[in-house]
Amino acid sequence: MTEKQRQEILEEWLRLHKGIIFKIVRAYTISDHDDLFQEIMVQVWRSIPSFRKECAVSTWLYRIALNTAIRWVKKEKKHSDTRSLDQVQHLLQEDTLTNEERLNWLYTEIHKLDKIDRSLVLLLLEGFSYKEMSAILGIGESNVGVKINRIKKQLIAKSKKFDTDGI
Repeated sequence: MTEKQRQEILEEWLRLHKGIIFKIVRAYTISDHDDLFQEIMVQVWRSIPSFRKECAVSTWLYRIALNTAIRWVKKEKKHSDTRSLDQVQHLLQEDTLTNEERLNWLYTEIHKLDKIDRSLVLLLLEGFSYKEMSAILGIGESNVGVKINRIKKQLIAKSKKFDTDGI
């Protein structure tokens, strides 16, 4: 495979599936989104020749992005799962949240989840079926359903603190 072919593939995949990568980046970082995005793109670039078409491109990209994000968070000590009260104080003081604030709040809450729950939420947002989630994460399909229900209840309960309409 030539470098030009690899570049064309990367550009096509990014055009079609950048939403998957952006969601993972937002879920795994509070700041430094560009650094993690760049690291994921490097890993995708390196992995293109090994893509064997045994699964959908979106599934393959999700796996690379997720694994890269997990390794990156472990490596970068400055990326913690907690935020100071000062950083979220504005959310606590406003009666209603704008759509952007709701989205930011949601990604902050997703960021606080453990890696399996975080992955499930991102896969759910991407529209993957429970069966596909089970295959990607290596957990039982019924376990996927139970975990998703618990996560939804948890997020709904937390959202009521910020917005009476829910998120």
